Amino acid sequence: MFEKLKQLKDLRSQAKNIQSALSGVMINEERNGIKITMDGNMNVKTITLEKEMSKEELEKRLPDIFNETIKKAQRAMAEKMKGMGGIPGLG
Repeated sequence: MFEKLKQLKDLRSQAKNIQSALSGVMINEERNGIKITMDGNMNVKTITLEKEMSKEELEKRLPDIFNETIKKAQRAMAEKMKGMGGIPGLG
């Protein structure tokens, strides 16, 4: 039982280390006058609009750029975790 608790503590510690490392990774995506910066934990840091856009234009363009930025963040997370040795016991 104590071995399982130690493993859980070790996993939590490693997860915190990975989360901390990912917070320093910045992902930028720019498309159609919209720029989004997101960290490796998928927290949006900035949204910049290069030009004035109508509500309809924003509603049309924002989902695509957010989805692409999230995909890039997920790839960056996977690479960072791979480089840190991943999380033992998963996969």
